[in-house]
Amino acid sequence: MDYLLLKWVHILSSTILFGAGVGSAFHLFASSLRRRTGGVANSARNVVLADWLLTTPAAVLQPVTGVWLLHKLGLPYSTPWVAWSLVLYAVAIACWLPVVAIQIRMKKVAEDAERSGAPVPAAYDRMFHWWTGLGFAAFFVFLLIFWLMVAKALPWAA
Repeated sequence: MDYLLLKWVHILSSTILFGAGVGSAFHLFASSLRRRTGGVANSARNVVLADWLLTTPAAVLQPVTGVWLLHKLGLPYSTPWVAWSLVLYAVAIACWLPVVAIQIRMKKVAEDAERSGAPVPAAYDRMFHWWTGLGFAAFFVFLLIFWLMVAKALPWAA
């Protein structure tokens, strides 16, 4: 694959990964705070769908295209910004995987409440707190990865 096309796919998939993640998280976060059972259930359905259609494929493409770019450029994995990017990507994914599982459970709880005409239950709130905490952690880790990709330097190294 041509280097420019490979780089474009890498950048595009990072944009989709980050953009879909932030956009869908905002959608579910705002709906959850409003506490309208139907709105929460609908948002949870949309977020789970967005993860399967957008976020997951982009999350898979990122390391594949990144490693392929390293190979094409002849950059070793030990290059500091590369090594840190890989470690941080693993951390971000370690935050994101439980988020996916949690939001699938949140969707089920919200849909059950919607079907029964009940308010959003306390079980949803507990999951929402974990989902929010892990999501914010992944968000800030991805911001740092973006810095490393653009600057190709460690922000804490002078």
